[in-house]
Formats: sequence, C-alpha cells, structure tokens
Amino acid sequence: MRRALLIGAAAVALALAGTASTATAASADSAVSAQADSLTAQPSAAVLQLPEPSGRLPIGRTVLHLTDEGRADPWVPSGDRELMVSLWYPAVRPSATPAPYMTPEESTRYVAAIGLPLPPDLMTKVATHATVDAKPLKLWRGLPLVVLSPGFGMPRATLTGLAEELAGRGYAVAGIGHNYEADGISFPDGHTTSCVACENTDYPKVGAVRAADVSFVLDELASGQAARQSGVQVDTGRVVMVGHSAGGFSAIPAMLGDRRIKAAVNMDGNFRFPNDTPLDRPVLMLGKPSHVPAGPDPTWDETWNELTGWKRWLSVDGTEHLSFTDLAPLAKQLGSPMQPLDGDRVDAITRTYIDAFVDTQLRGTKAPLLNGPSAAYPEVRFHQP
Repeated sequence: MRRALLIGAAAVALALAGTASTATAASADSAVSAQADSLTAQPSAAVLQLPEPSGRLPIGRTVLHLTDEGRADPWVPSGDRELMVSLWYPAVRPSATPAPYMTPEESTRYVAAIGLPLPPDLMTKVATHATVDAKPLKLWRGLPLVVLSPGFGMPRATLTGLAEELAGRGYAVAGIGHNYEADGISFPDGHTTSCVACENTDYPKVGAVRAADVSFVLDELASGQAARQSGVQVDTGRVVMVGHSAGGFSAIPAMLGDRRIKAAVNMDGNFRFPNDTPLDRPVLMLGKPSHVPAGPDPTWDETWNELTGWKRWLSVDGTEHLSFTDLAPLAKQLGSPMQPLDGDRVDAITRTYIDAFVDTQLRGTKAPLLNGPSAAYPEVRFHQP
C-alpha cells in the first residue's frame, strides 16, 4: 500500500509498513481510528510550539526557489529539476515577521496524506522561533553549513526544530524540498506538488537523485542564485549532511559523489543503496531500538563495515521511526504520543547528539558525549559490532 506518514504510535507502525500485509494494515488502521477523536478534539485555533533552541543567536529564515537548468526532473521529466530550499541562519536581529511552519497548501496536502480527520490547516499553526528574511550574520569566511534532507514523503518543514537549533548556534542550515518526493511542496507561482515518486518507489534512485540535489544546492549556495538571493554567506568547505529516513541513507551516496560533504548523520534510515563502497569520512548512525547490530535491518551492519573513518552507531530506547523529527514533540502536544519516550525528551536527545557531532566535525571541538554512554542520557546506547 502507499506509504503513509501518520501522527501517533499506531500511525508510526503504519508508516514503517510500506509493504505490510492486508491483515497488519487493517490492524494499524483500526488503532489509528481509535486515536482520531482525541486528535480532532483539539481546538482548531490551538497553536503548536516547537521546542526552544538552545543557542542565543536570533534566527532568520528565507525560502529559495532553485532550478537546475538542463537537468530533467527524474520523476516528471517534462521539465527541469526544481527545488524549494528553506535556509535558516544566525541573524543580526529578528525581523517583524514570524516564519511560518508550512504554507496552507503544504499543510492541506500533508494532513491529507496522514489519513486522519485532522484540520487541513493544522501544520500552519505550528509556532517557530525564526523570522522571515532577517538580516544575516556574516563571518569573514562564511558560515559553516548543515544540509538537511527529510524522510521520503515528508515535507522539509518536519526538520524545522533541528534546523532552528543549529542556526541558533551559528550554522547556516539548508533544508531541501526534494520535488515530487514529499506530500506538499509549494512554489512561488502558487502551485503545490505531491509525492509522485511515492507511487512507484525506487529507493536506490531516490538516493541518487538526492545526492545530485545536494551537490546542486551546494553549488548554488557557494556562488549561484541562492547566494545572491539570500545574502547568506556560507563556507562550502565546512559542510555536514543530516538526514532522516530516506534523507539519512541518501547522505552516503551524496558523500561518495561530493567531497565537500565532510561528515553525515543518518537518523533511522534503512541504507537502501549498494553497500559496497568504502567511505573514509565521519558518519553517525542514530536509530530506534531495532536498529542494532544483527537486528532486523541488515543494511546497517553492511554499511557499518564499509565505513573506514570515524563512526558511531547509537540507538535510543523508547523511540520510533518518526521520533527524530518535529512530530515527536508536536504529537505530545496533540495528546497522542508517538513513542514510549517523552516527545520533548527524544527531541532534546536528538538535538544534543547532533549538536555534538556537528560541532566536532565543523568546529573541531571535543565532544566527550560521543565517546561512550552518558549518565545524563541513559536511553542512548552505543554499539560496536
């Protein structure tokens, strides 16, 4: 059945079951229906709130429309590849306009894909901590850059909390909307696209397409349209890629194809590409409890064996596949937790470990947190196959 990304624990199970049996799907659908009343009972005017960033810098956000001229879109080849990119960055001061979480059209498409009777404008009511087009803070060598790639079918907005966390700590953060790979990407001319690629999933192709997208965005941020349009100066000699699910496994082909990417994080993505090429740059693998050595997903073991540089394999107790996105704290606010671990707690763990990894790779700081288990975070388990 077609991939669905749903809020709530039963919804997570359904989202992970892209090829689930009819009996399993029916059971999950029944559990989802049981949650619908509690979700829709929330006042439609209620404001959902992303957790506060830990950094002290004001955060700006601008949205870029980029066209890779001459490169046919791999999913809809009648036109060139177009991307929408959200660029978060440290600002001199906030502007007067709060940054929206999703456009009304994106919210409508995404809520429809969730498959629950939720208000179509639900995702427009998420309060963020960035402001629109605030004046960028400038460093003489440019800002270190983190590239974010969302899960398959998921709008780039679902990694906003992590983006704001990093931007508030002094990083430029480019969240890529991979066209036709998400349920809802709005373009400046008013049209909004859906997940065409979801209709006939080819995961190795997804990884290759996203790798090409990332290289194109790096080119644009270095000296192209994105640099001119945003006014944000980035240092493409200091780049880390962080992805969730499909965005996570796409980091490996992206690194293999572009040495500007110095290190990467895969947040709970199955490595759906040929695991037969050694990679000598740092990789952090961060996943749910089933992503352990000799677990049900052998691609993590296979990829681990091909990583010849610095590497860490962590799992977080009490989490599910979507726990590493904004949906963990937002589902808690909706009264429908999506995993046993508290939504704010898992959000804090995700931010803390990724902060430590990015600081180590792009600023050369020491991060004892990445050396082994911590009493402050007993949910996080280190694995060394």
